[in-house]
Amino acid sequence: MSKQLWAPWRMDYIKELDTPGCVFCQAAAADENQKSEFRILARRADEFVILNKYPYTFGHILICPVLHKKRLEDLSKENQQSLFALAVDAQVALQNVLHPHGLNWGINIGKEAGAGIETHLHIHIVPRWVGDTNFMPVVADCHIMPGHLNELYTQLLTEFEKL
Repeated sequence: MSKQLWAPWRMDYIKELDTPGCVFCQAAAADENQKSEFRILARRADEFVILNKYPYTFGHILICPVLHKKRLEDLSKENQQSLFALAVDAQVALQNVLHPHGLNWGINIGKEAGAGIETHLHIHIVPRWVGDTNFMPVVADCHIMPGHLNELYTQLLTEFEKL
Protein backbone atom coordinates (compact mmCIF):
# COMPACT_ATOMS: atom_id res chain seq x y z
CA MET A 1 0.00 0.00 0.00
CA SER A 2 1.43 3.37 -0.94
CA LYS A 3 1.39 6.28 1.47
CA GLN A 4 0.77 9.92 0.67
CA LEU A 5 3.22 12.64 1.52
CA TRP A 6 1.43 15.98 1.70
CA ALA A 7 3.29 19.05 0.45
CA PRO A 8 0.62 21.75 0.09
CA TRP A 9 3.19 24.53 -0.43
CA ARG A 10 4.07 22.96 -3.80
CA MET A 11 0.75 24.23 -5.18
CA ASP A 12 2.08 27.78 -4.75
CA TYR A 13 5.06 26.82 -6.90
CA ILE A 14 2.84 25.30 -9.58
CA LYS A 15 0.63 28.41 -9.67
CA GLU A 16 3.67 30.71 -9.84
CA LEU A 17 4.85 29.02 -13.03
CA ASP A 18 2.10 30.95 -14.83
CA THR A 19 2.75 34.25 -13.03
CA PRO A 20 3.79 37.00 -15.44
CA GLY A 21 6.99 38.88 -14.78
CA CYS A 22 10.22 38.00 -13.06
CA VAL A 23 10.05 37.10 -9.37
CA PHE A 24 13.58 38.42 -8.85
CA CYS A 25 12.73 41.77 -10.46
CA GLN A 26 9.62 41.93 -8.27
CA ALA A 27 11.76 41.27 -5.19
CA ALA A 28 14.31 43.88 -6.30
CA ALA A 29 11.52 46.46 -6.64
CA ALA A 30 9.89 45.59 -3.31
CA ASP A 31 9.80 48.31 -0.70
CA GLU A 32 10.87 47.88 2.93
CA ASN A 33 7.34 46.82 3.94
CA GLN A 34 7.45 43.92 1.46
CA LYS A 35 10.84 42.64 2.62
CA SER A 36 9.41 39.68 4.55
CA GLU A 37 6.93 38.82 1.78
CA PHE A 38 9.84 38.18 -0.59
CA ARG A 39 12.05 36.88 2.26
CA ILE A 40 14.74 39.42 1.42
CA LEU A 41 17.64 38.91 3.81
CA ALA A 42 20.00 41.66 2.62
CA ARG A 43 20.12 44.41 0.03
CA ARG A 44 22.86 46.40 -1.51
CA ALA A 45 22.62 48.96 -4.29
CA ASP A 46 23.13 46.46 -7.11
CA GLU A 47 22.30 43.05 -5.59
CA PHE A 48 20.27 41.32 -2.89
CA VAL A 49 19.93 38.02 -1.02
CA ILE A 50 16.67 36.12 -0.67
CA LEU A 51 15.71 32.87 0.95
CA ASN A 52 14.81 30.33 -1.72
CA LYS A 53 11.04 29.81 -1.54
CA TYR A 54 11.42 26.28 -2.94
CA PRO A 55 14.71 25.15 -1.39
CA TYR A 56 16.82 22.18 -2.28
CA THR A 57 17.87 21.94 1.37
CA PHE A 58 17.24 23.91 4.55
CA GLY A 59 18.85 27.37 4.40
CA HIS A 60 19.13 27.51 0.58
CA ILE A 61 19.63 31.17 -0.40
CA LEU A 62 19.87 33.06 -3.67
CA ILE A 63 22.08 36.06 -4.43
CA CYS A 64 20.69 38.11 -7.31
CA PRO A 65 21.79 41.18 -9.21
CA VAL A 66 19.16 43.91 -9.35
CA LEU A 67 19.69 44.09 -13.11
CA HIS A 68 17.68 41.58 -15.14
CA LYS A 69 20.55 39.78 -16.88
CA LYS A 70 20.90 36.17 -18.01
CA ARG A 71 24.65 35.66 -17.80
CA LEU A 72 27.61 36.81 -15.73
CA GLU A 73 29.23 38.44 -18.76
CA ASP A 74 26.12 40.62 -19.19
CA LEU A 75 27.05 42.40 -15.94
CA SER A 76 29.76 45.02 -15.69
CA LYS A 77 33.00 43.98 -13.97
CA GLU A 78 31.96 46.12 -10.99
CA ASN A 79 28.57 44.36 -10.78
CA GLN A 80 30.25 40.96 -11.03
CA GLN A 81 32.59 41.85 -8.18
CA SER A 82 29.87 43.26 -5.95
CA LEU A 83 27.62 40.25 -6.63
CA PHE A 84 30.35 37.83 -5.55
CA ALA A 85 31.31 40.01 -2.57
CA LEU A 86 27.71 39.80 -1.33
CA ALA A 87 27.71 36.04 -1.94
CA VAL A 88 30.81 35.67 0.24
CA ASP A 89 29.21 37.80 2.98
CA ALA A 90 26.03 35.72 2.70
CA GLN A 91 28.02 32.52 3.05
CA VAL A 92 29.59 33.82 6.27
CA ALA A 93 26.15 34.79 7.62
CA LEU A 94 24.79 31.31 6.83
CA GLN A 95 27.77 29.70 8.55
CA ASN A 96 27.32 31.90 11.64
CA VAL A 97 23.65 31.00 12.03
CA LEU A 98 23.23 27.46 10.72
CA HIS A 99 26.74 26.01 11.22
CA PRO A 100 26.62 23.73 8.17
CA HIS A 101 29.31 21.12 7.65
CA GLY A 102 29.77 22.29 4.06
CA LEU A 103 28.24 24.44 1.34
CA ASN A 104 27.41 24.11 -2.34
CA TRP A 105 27.63 27.18 -4.58
CA GLY A 106 25.99 27.06 -7.98
CA ILE A 107 24.98 29.14 -10.97
CA ASN A 108 22.73 27.47 -13.54
CA ILE A 109 23.00 29.33 -16.84
CA GLY A 110 20.35 28.16 -19.29
CA LYS A 111 17.37 25.87 -18.87
CA GLU A 112 19.43 22.89 -20.00
CA ALA A 113 21.84 23.54 -17.11
CA GLY A 114 18.99 23.39 -14.61
CA ALA A 115 18.00 27.05 -14.36
CA GLY A 116 14.45 27.27 -13.06
CA ILE A 117 14.45 31.00 -13.73
CA GLU A 118 16.80 31.29 -16.66
CA THR A 119 16.28 34.94 -17.59
CA HIS A 120 17.57 36.45 -14.32
CA LEU A 121 21.02 35.38 -13.18
CA HIS A 122 21.30 34.20 -9.57
CA ILE A 123 23.78 32.35 -7.37
CA HIS A 124 22.63 29.47 -5.18
CA ILE A 125 24.29 28.83 -1.83
CA VAL A 126 23.11 25.58 -0.28
CA PRO A 127 24.17 24.61 3.26
CA ARG A 128 24.96 20.91 3.68
CA TRP A 129 25.26 18.64 6.72
CA VAL A 130 26.51 15.11 7.14
CA GLY A 131 23.44 12.93 6.78
CA ASP A 132 21.23 15.60 5.14
CA THR A 133 20.57 13.32 2.18
CA ASN A 134 18.63 10.13 2.57
CA PHE A 135 16.45 7.79 0.56
CA MET A 136 13.58 10.28 0.10
CA PRO A 137 14.99 12.15 -2.93
CA VAL A 138 15.77 8.85 -4.65
CA VAL A 139 12.63 6.87 -3.77
CA ALA A 140 9.98 9.57 -3.44
CA ASP A 141 11.50 12.45 -5.46
CA CYS A 142 11.15 14.81 -2.50
CA HIS A 143 13.34 16.55 0.05
CA ILE A 144 12.66 16.81 3.77
CA MET A 145 12.97 20.28 5.30
CA PRO A 146 13.65 20.24 9.05
CA GLY A 147 12.13 23.66 9.67
CA HIS A 148 9.63 26.20 8.36
CA LEU A 149 10.74 28.91 5.91
CA ASN A 150 9.21 31.73 7.98
CA GLU A 151 11.06 30.64 11.10
CA LEU A 152 14.29 30.28 9.15
CA TYR A 153 13.81 33.74 7.64
CA THR A 154 13.44 35.29 11.10
CA GLN A 155 16.44 33.34 12.36
CA LEU A 156 18.70 34.46 9.49
CA LEU A 157 17.48 38.06 9.18
CA THR A 158 19.36 39.43 12.20
CA GLU A 159 22.66 38.01 10.97
CA PHE A 160 22.12 39.25 7.41
CA GLU A 161 21.26 42.74 8.64
CA LYS A 162 24.89 42.94 9.82
CA LEU A 163 26.12 42.73 6.20
